[in-house]
Amino acid sequence: MKLNKHDAQTEMDMNMTPMIDVVFLLIIFFMIITDLTQQDLEEIKLPVAQTCVPDKPEKGVVRPIINIDFKGKMVVKRDVMFDPEVNDLRPIEGYLADQAGWMPKKPLNEETGTGPLIPDNPLLIRADKNTPFKFVQKVMEICGKKGIQIWKIELAAAEPENRKEEED
Repeated sequence: MKLNKHDAQTEMDMNMTPMIDVVFLLIIFFMIITDLTQQDLEEIKLPVAQTCVPDKPEKGVVRPIINIDFKGKMVVKRDVMFDPEVNDLRPIEGYLADQAGWMPKKPLNEETGTGPLIPDNPLLIRADKNTPFKFVQKVMEICGKKGIQIWKIELAAAEPENRKEEED
């Protein structure tokens, strides 16, 4: 019985094209995912909080985020919804009305279960530390309008430097 022996000098070619394609697809996938996770957040200087709690919203929770720069421009997901020079609040009102429609509802009077149904999730306002309060106040006034009625509002703040050092 004759057995075939492996010849050590025989070269085997390996086709690397499929593996390179997969690697490029993975790189593109992670680049897109990384960009989408930060889409709601604008580069602004938040005021520093004396005490703070890390912001960890639950997955799947509808939580609108409005970024307000130091000039009062309101930005949502990289779109300018309000510019003080134009002074048209309709886009921001429409956005908040849409978001309120997606939020889970609860009765205004939780104890008795009566009253109109209002959105249960908070709105996150990220205002630059040099933003005049009148722009934050405009957002809060819009939240109280009929058809929106978002009563829970969170204000973003930066962690103090000494707290960051303690955690490291």
